[in-house]
Formats: sequence, structure tokens, C-alpha cells
Amino acid sequence: MNKIMWIMVFLSIGLLMAQPEFPSAPNQAPIGGLGVLAAAGGALALKKLWEKKKGN
Repeated sequence: MNKIMWIMVFLSIGLLMAQPEFPSAPNQAPIGGLGVLAAAGGALALKKLWEKKKGN
């Protein structure tokens, strides 16, 4: 009985030590282009408002 307990202890320790590590945090996406996209959208909105004002 004592042998079986030691075998179980060693197996469980071996399984616990064999677990992989958690991966590191992923690289964050750059948001530098987001400002350019917002500026382009604002320019397009101003252009449409200008054309609408000019048409009336």
C-alpha cells in the first residue's frame, strides 16, 4: 500500500510540473493610423456639408 501511495505522489508531481506556462501578453495593435482615418472621415464630412450648403 505504501508503494502505491509513493507512485501516485510521484505521478501527480510529475503531471503538475509538466504543465506548460501561460503565454506572455500579446503585442498590442498600433493605433497611429486611427488618427489619420478619423481626420480623413472628418474631412469627408466637411466636404459633404460644404457641398450641401453650396447646393442650397
